Amino acid sequence: MRIGMISFAHMHAWSYAHAIKRNPHAELVGIFDDDTERGQRMAAEFGTAWFASEDELLASVDAVIVCSENSKHAAYTIAAAKQGKHILCEKPIATNIEDAKAMIATAEQAGVQLMIAFPCRFSTVAQRMKERIASGELGRIVAFGGTNRGSMPWGWFADKELAGGGAVMDHTVHVLDVMRWYMPGAEVTEVYAEVDNRFHLDAGIDDCGLLTFSFDNGVIASLDPSWSRPRSNPTWGDLTLDLVGTEGSAKVDLYKQNMTLHSDDTMKTTAPFWGDDPDQGLIDHFVDCVISGKPVSVTGVDGLRAMEVGLAAYQSGELGKPVKIER
Repeated sequence: MRIGMISFAHMHAWSYAHAIKRNPHAELVGIFDDDTERGQRMAAEFGTAWFASEDELLASVDAVIVCSENSKHAAYTIAAAKQGKHILCEKPIATNIEDAKAMIATAEQAGVQLMIAFPCRFSTVAQRMKERIASGELGRIVAFGGTNRGSMPWGWFADKELAGGGAVMDHTVHVLDVMRWYMPGAEVTEVYAEVDNRFHLDAGIDDCGLLTFSFDNGVIASLDPSWSRPRSNPTWGDLTLDLVGTEGSAKVDLYKQNMTLHSDDTMKTTAPFWGDDPDQGLIDHFVDCVISGKPVSVTGVDGLRAMEVGLAAYQSGELGKPVKIER
């Protein structure tokens, strides 16, 4: 399967390119980047071709991975879909509802797959927790408490026009997607958020927030999606999820790759997953689905639903009251 990379603006592009190189069924055919110097440098680093135009790259591949600035996702994705290319798009899917819906509709009309890059679904420990939930070990899920905190990324991430928002846009989507994945069919109906710039005052964009939201199945959740981690922390960031069920509680930590489960009678701690590479799992799944024709497990609609919550959080922060999500 021939894959092209569109832009290395996002830091995840490096990991995805390495994952393509490791997949025996995929070939990194080339790179296009509207930053010519960066694109040529990355092409040399990965031993692949540099394409001076997006159209030239699209003519040479079966699929593309879009890792541009967030506001450019729609244009690149729609162009690729119209030429019959499958797309893996970095999260968030877009910066507004209209662009996201246009991306989804164009891919559907073209008969190509549109997958959104939510690698947390490919973490072994996250998958094991999903199995425990499905088995009924925790009973009925009542509440979630999540964190996705990292260091300030700077660059275009601090440019609202290019990024669509700061920490709340960047980090809410990851954890919200895992919550939805753990409860198939459940959707967020209301969001209340505090959004602010308190850590990097010269950034000019939100770097912290606290969200609470309600699902249509009665589950309530909270989330800290901040860029609040000092650079001396042992990992760049974290992604944790506390789960409260009617028969027990649990915590899953994707960076430490462990999970703990408690019931009235037992406590179980498991940590056998060191060396996990969710990005590799993401790429391998995309390649397998395109080759086999199976539908991808993380769709454009999943990306839209996650982004809706981030946008509602900004609206709530501005209004100072809960915001209902209308679909």
